This record gives sequence, structure tokens and C-alpha cells, in this order.
Amino acid sequence: MKTHIGPAIRLTLVMLVLLVVIYPLVVAGIARFSPGGGNGETVSVNGKVVGYKLIGQKFTEDRYFYSRPSAVDYNAAGSGGSNKGPSNPDYLKTVRARIDTFLVHNPGIKREDIPAELVTASGSGLDPDLSPAGAKIQIARIAAVRKVPVARLNQLVDQQTEGPLLGLFGPAKINVLALNAALDQLN
Repeated sequence: MKTHIGPAIRLTLVMLVLLVVIYPLVVAGIARFSPGGGNGETVSVNGKVVGYKLIGQKFTEDRYFYSRPSAVDYNAAGSGGSNKGPSNPDYLKTVRARIDTFLVHNPGIKREDIPAELVTASGSGLDPDLSPAGAKIQIARIAAVRKVPVARLNQLVDQQTEGPLLGLFGPAKINVLALNAALDQLN
């Protein structure tokens, strides 16, 4: 037994130094080369940080593009989706309520034209992006509230659209926080 205790203690100390000291320092060093320098990508307006680009924000005013709903009320400390499946009555009631609310704020839109992402929460509850269709369906409401031409808002959405990674991987997307910050710059 004594022959095993010494190597076990040495291995534990080596792994402790490797995994608690060296590995985190290497990861932090690599993060310094990422956008935001490892502190997260921020969105700034007039030099003032208004939010983090990779964390969904809540927008409920009619003058802004709405974000995707969040199962955790946009709380980054407790990210997560709901455990309710598509046949769960409570989940269906929540989705119907989101559809009804969206239709109240966006008259003239047909129920079947609403993109699913605008009435269903993401897996993390913090999805910062929408599809171009999810943004464009909201343009009529924003144009009416802000008195901005629809063509100008379509142009803004097109400017803010990020294509698939390397032109191949994933869908086109729009960061809602960046889009709303650019929208505020129009006025």
C-alpha cells in the first residue's frame, strides 16, 4: 500500500498544477486574441457600451426589433431552455400567448407568417440572433412608430445580416442588439 501512496500524491499534485494553474493560463492567453480580448464582444453607441453581442437582450418597445423569447428572462447567470416538449399543454399555452402578443403589436401579419423563432425560446434562453425573416416581419411596425421609410429599414436589416460562416456553415443571422443600436443611429 505504501508503494502506491507516494505516486498517487505526486500524480495528484502534478494534475492539480496542470489543470488548476497551467491550463487556465493557456486558455486565458488564447482568449486575448479573440474579439473583445477575452472579455466578451460588446456593442457600443457613441463610445458607451450598451450590451454584449453574444448574449440576448430583452426588447419590448414597439420602436425596436424584438428578440427571440427567453425561457430564463434573459438571465445569463441561469441560462437554459424549458424542459417542456411541443405537446406539453403549458408550453402550447405559452407559445399561443406569444403569438397573440406578436399579432397585437404587428397588425396585418398573418399567424402562419410569424417565424417560429419569434414565439419559441432557444435552448440557452440567451440567443442574441434572429433570421433575416424574423427581423423583416417586424419592419412595418417599426416604420410606423419611428416614421422611417420601409425601404430604409430593409436596407438596414440587409446591412446588419451576417452570412453563413465561410459562406457554407449555418444560416444567415442578425444580431438584434447591434441591429437596434444601428436603428437608434438612424434618428
